[in-house]
Amino acid sequence: MSLVIAFAIRLLLVALFLPFSAMDKIVNFRGAVGQAGEIAPSRTLAKALICLGLAVEIVMSLGVLTGVADRMAALILAGYCMVTAVLWKRFWAQGDFAFTGPSKGRDLFWDFLKNFALAGGFLLVTFGTTAASVDRFFADPFGSTHPYSLTEMQP
Repeated sequence: MSLVIAFAIRLLLVALFLPFSAMDKIVNFRGAVGQAGEIAPSRTLAKALICLGLAVEIVMSLGVLTGVADRMAALILAGYCMVTAVLWKRFWAQGDFAFTGPSKGRDLFWDFLKNFALAGGFLLVTFGTTAASVDRFFADPFGSTHPYSLTEMQP
């Protein structure tokens, strides 16, 4: 039962990316490139950004799920969440954040915070919850947390 729970927790953490966001980028590639075009100066760069994002979402999510270099994968996903929040959830640019009633700015603000909260979850996988686990990451950043081991792994 503990293995199922450990897997389910990690699955919940990456469920946004694998399969949903990744599949959306594949099925709706043209729309995704259009959205990336909001910040990319060329269509070629927009396509490259979407392909890079797709690779990050798939490969890093699989790393978190399987435990293969899961700490580094989680660190990359945390950075990905924060960068996408800053680039595409720009609540401050809407001009209606402080107004009462419906507000695109406040809607984006909550999405912005959700991205950072998800990054926090990935950072817990990366660094753990203790100073010793942070030290273990820096000692072996490409190592695994061995998420499906039934005993605590120490260096």
